[in-house]
Amino acid sequence: MAKKPRVSVPKSAKKGDVIKIKTLVSHPMETGQRKDKDGNVIPRLIISKFSVRFNGKEVFSADMDTSVSVDPYFAFPFKVTESGTFDFTWIDDNGAKVTAQKKITVK
Repeated sequence: MAKKPRVSVPKSAKKGDVIKIKTLVSHPMETGQRKDKDGNVIPRLIISKFSVRFNGKEVFSADMDTSVSVDPYFAFPFKVTESGTFDFTWIDDNGAKVTAQKKITVK
């Protein structure tokens, strides 16, 4: 599936701050509509699910379809109230899973 994802989370923030979380994962996102040089259909293979958990609670998720571009990028705000760990998970059509983890300290 994908190579190691890139995830950006501040190392620290003040309680109540709204931080920006950014993610990028390398993936071809084949739609199942293109053909190879011999005219054979390239099978669909996309990341179908992306989710983010903070201290075990889901805080962001996206179900994807063929309209999502190659190497999907997501950015979203998050209001921090406590220190903890973000767990990021990408799952593709074949069930392959890529994960990443980032910690933040709230002062």
